[in-house]
Amino acid sequence: MLFSPLRMDAHGGTIPGRYGTLFPLTLTALGVVYGDIGTSPLYAIRECFFGSHSVGPTHDNVLGVLSLVLYALLLVISIKYTSIVMRADNQGEGGILSLTALLPSRNGGRNGQNYTVLVALGIVGASLLCGEGMITPAVSILGAIEGLQVATPVFSAWVVPIAVVILVGLFLIQRHGTHRVGGFFGPVMVVWFVTIAVLGFRWIVQAPEVLWAFDPRHAFRFFVEHGWHGFAVLGAVVLVVTGAEALYADMGHFGRFPIRLAWFTLVLPALLINYFGQGALLLVNGEAATQPFFMMAPSWALLPLVVLSTVAAIIASQALISGAFSLTRQAIQLGYAPRLDIQHTSSMAMGQVYVPQVNWFLAVCTVLITIGFRSSSALAAAYGIAVTGTMVITTILLSVVAIERWKRPKPAVICVAIIFLAVDLSLFGANLVKVLQGGWLPLVIGALLFTLMTTWKTGRTLVAERLTARAFPLEDFMAAVSSLPPTRVAGTAVFMAAQPRGTPPALAHNLRYNKILHEHVIVLTVTTSHTPYVPPDQQVQVQSLGLGVYNVRVQYGFMQDPDVPRALLTARELGVELD
Repeated sequence: MLFSPLRMDAHGGTIPGRYGTLFPLTLTALGVVYGDIGTSPLYAIRECFFGSHSVGPTHDNVLGVLSLVLYALLLVISIKYTSIVMRADNQGEGGILSLTALLPSRNGGRNGQNYTVLVALGIVGASLLCGEGMITPAVSILGAIEGLQVATPVFSAWVVPIAVVILVGLFLIQRHGTHRVGGFFGPVMVVWFVTIAVLGFRWIVQAPEVLWAFDPRHAFRFFVEHGWHGFAVLGAVVLVVTGAEALYADMGHFGRFPIRLAWFTLVLPALLINYFGQGALLLVNGEAATQPFFMMAPSWALLPLVVLSTVAAIIASQALISGAFSLTRQAIQLGYAPRLDIQHTSSMAMGQVYVPQVNWFLAVCTVLITIGFRSSSALAAAYGIAVTGTMVITTILLSVVAIERWKRPKPAVICVAIIFLAVDLSLFGANLVKVLQGGWLPLVIGALLFTLMTTWKTGRTLVAERLTARAFPLEDFMAAVSSLPPTRVAGTAVFMAAQPRGTPPALAHNLRYNKILHEHVIVLTVTTSHTPYVPPDQQVQVQSLGLGVYNVRVQYGFMQDPDVPRALLTARELGVELD
C-alpha cells in the first residue's frame, strides 16, 4: 500500500456498466494486454544461448538463466507493476503520460525547475516507448515466421517477404477498427498460453532437475562465474519483461483487477512453464539453442504452432499499434503534438481510435526495420534498451507522486524506489552494450519524437504568450462597448479565444471595421485538463459580461474528445441566450 493514493479511484476496479462482468473483461484483457509479453518465449531464451551476448547451454548456465528469468518476471511484473505501479491511476487511466499528469505542478523557483525536468522525463519515456513499439511488430512476426525454417530450410529465403506481407496487411486493416476482431483476440491468446504451457510441461517431465532454478543462488552463481559477460546476458533476459509498460498503459480499458487476475491465474504460470520447458529441452539437447521454442514441439505439431505463433504475434502487434494511436491522441490533447485526423472506429468505446498519419508512419518504419534487420535475432539486439529506460523513468516519477501528491513517508518510498531502481538500472545497463548492435534504433526514434513533442509544446507556449501579451483585455473591450454602443444586429456570434481574458482578434476586428456587434456574443475557450476525464457537470462554466456578451469556458480531460455543439447546448441550459 506504500505507493497507493490516499483515495482509490473507482475506475481502478471492476465497475458494472463501464467495464462489464469480470470473466469477459479478463478474457479481453488477455488478448489486448498480454500479447507483447506473451510472445516473448519465441525469442527470449534463444537470445540467452544463441544471441550476440549468449552463453553455452550447460547445466549451470541453463539453471542460472532460468533463475534470472523467473525472478525478473516476479520482481518486475508481479511486484512492481501489477502490485504497486498499477495503484497509480489517474482517474482510472494508466501509462507514463497519465503518470506525468499526476505530478504536482509548481511555478517558479527550484520546485518549478524540478517539475520541468520531471515532465521532460515523462516525455522521454513516452518517446522511448513509441520507438520500442515500432520494433515489436517486426520482431514478433519474424520470430513466428522463422519457425518455418525448423520444418524445412526451403522457407529460409521467404521469411522476410512473408513477414512484410503480413505487416502490410496488418496496417491495412487498422482503419476498420480493433472492435471488429477484439472478441477474437482473447480466446486465441487463451489457446496460445495453454499451448505453450503444454509444450513446456512435456519437457519439464523429461528433465525435472530444471526446477532447481527456483533457487535464487543459481542466479548469483551465474554472475560469479561469468562476471561482466553474465551481466551482458541480462540484455537478453530483459526480453521476458518487455510488455511491462503495456500492463500499466492499458489499465484504463479494463481496471487493475482483471489484469492482475489474468496475470496470476494464466499468463505467469504459462510463461514460467514454457521457459522452464525450453530450459529442460536444452539440458537434454544443447543443439536446440538455435530455436528452442519450436523444437519443443513434435514434428506433426510444428506447422500448426507456426500458424498459432503468427496469429499471437499479430495480436501483440495490434495491441502496440492501438496503443500508439491512443498515445498520439493524448499527446495532441496535452499540446505535445500537432492536430491530426483522429477517426473513431467504435460507437461503443471512446478509446478505440484510428490515426491515419500515425498508422502509415508506423507501417513504413516497421517494414523498413524488417527488411533492414532481416531476422528476429538481429532485432532482439535492438530490443530492450528503450523499454528499460522507460521502466527507470516510471520508478522515478512514481516515487515523486507518492511523496508529494499522496504524502507517503519519504524514507519508506525512497527505500522501495532504490530496490526497483537497482533492478531497472541493471537491466538498462545490460542493454547499453546493445547500442552498436542495433540498440541505437529505438534511441534515435525516441530522440526524434521527443524533439518533435517538446518543440511543438514550446512553440504553442510561445504563441500563446505572444497572443496574451497583444490581446485586448476583455474588460476593456466591454468598457469600450458600453461607452460607445455599436449597432447591434440580430443573431448569435461565437468567437473562439485561446485566452479567456483576452478579446478574440476576430471579435475586435469585426467591431472595428464592420462597426456592428451581434445581439448575443459568446467568447468560447476550450482547454484540456491534465486529468483523463472531466465530469460533464464541470466541463462548462459561464460568465455573463453584460450587454448580451458571455464568456464560456469549456474544459475536457486529455482522454476525452471536445464536443463544442454539445458544450454550447449545456451553456444555454446555464443561462446563455443561444439559438
